[in-house]
Amino acid sequence: MFSPLLEGIIARENLPVINADTLDVFAKGNGDTIIFAVGDWKRHVEVNDVAVVLPELLKASNGALKAAVLERDSERKVQTRFRFSKYPSLIFLRDGAYLGVIPQVLDWGDYIIEINKILAGSPVPPPQYKFPEGCAPAPAKAN
Repeated sequence: MFSPLLEGIIARENLPVINADTLDVFAKGNGDTIIFAVGDWKRHVEVNDVAVVLPELLKASNGALKAAVLERDSERKVQTRFRFSKYPSLIFLRDGAYLGVIPQVLDWGDYIIEINKILAGSPVPPPQYKFPEGCAPAPAKAN
């Protein structure tokens, strides 16, 4: 399911593994949260990088952030809900309401800047999904 490295981090850091049905219960009970949407670790080389960074982000927050790892079987449902397009992604919620997402891996300083921006904001609706360049549906033809 997860990479061996991430499995070890989940066990060592006692990170909960949640699914689409338990996400709201976790998020609403923990204030500012990070949901780690992993993706296929064999296809996305950044998965293990983000897995290593996640516990460090939690430590840097001095307990202000809680995190959970999303089960692979729930990824598409949660992706549709929060409208992110890349894996791995860190989804930020406040009491279950959407704050923002950080896709893929960043440099440490960039994580701190982006997380501070996200946490300084108020909950907002997830962004509209954007089709990749050249993949947008064709406009409807007039009759």
